[in-house]
Amino acid sequence: MSRLKKIAKLLPVVLALTILLILLIDRLVVQSTKVYLYTSVSEVPYSKVGLLLGTSKKLRNGNVNLFYKYRIEAAVELFFAGSIDVILVSGDNGSVQYDEPTDIKNDLMERGVPENKIVLDYAGFNTYDSVVRCKEIFGQASITVISQQFHNERAVYIARRKGMEAFGYNAKDVKQYGGFRTLVREKLARVKMAMDLVISRKPHHMGEKIAIE
Repeated sequence: MSRLKKIAKLLPVVLALTILLILLIDRLVVQSTKVYLYTSVSEVPYSKVGLLLGTSKKLRNGNVNLFYKYRIEAAVELFFAGSIDVILVSGDNGSVQYDEPTDIKNDLMERGVPENKIVLDYAGFNTYDSVVRCKEIFGQASITVISQQFHNERAVYIARRKGMEAFGYNAKDVKQYGGFRTLVREKLARVKMAMDLVISRKPHHMGEKIAIE
């Protein structure tokens, strides 16, 4: 049997094992975090800090990103309900033209959140970095993560694996666009997350510790 034929015979096995691994990791994340996720603001346990995970304000077509809009609304709701005292905004500030944390801060302030109750993390380049930096740089051992449910599942899983007492407040989900693509991307992101946890990867940037008063 030629080498190519051997590889061809192995490919379906490798593909099946890969799909099984993806499904197992996904199942583990969902099952181990569902008791820590909330959709009712009255039921969310109190946390001093709410970790608001950033995303772009606009879509490529120039329309408002509903993931962004609904996360802002969820954070404001939590804050004025007294479920959190401070909003830690963690997002990507990769260039002068792209600044998620500042966009979010401005919109939170427009909705009445005081500036001194908003803390920005400009180095939250991905979910793993945002969560780990929340603990290692900002000194938080207990947080409420604010994002859509699929995103909260991953973030809360990371936080609890890192020894944090973490809960998630689910912002309204978005069904209008990118549903299947978002689903596939999230499944693959969970595999990457598992690898990061196994090797205990450090965030891309650490830096000086920042106290949240």
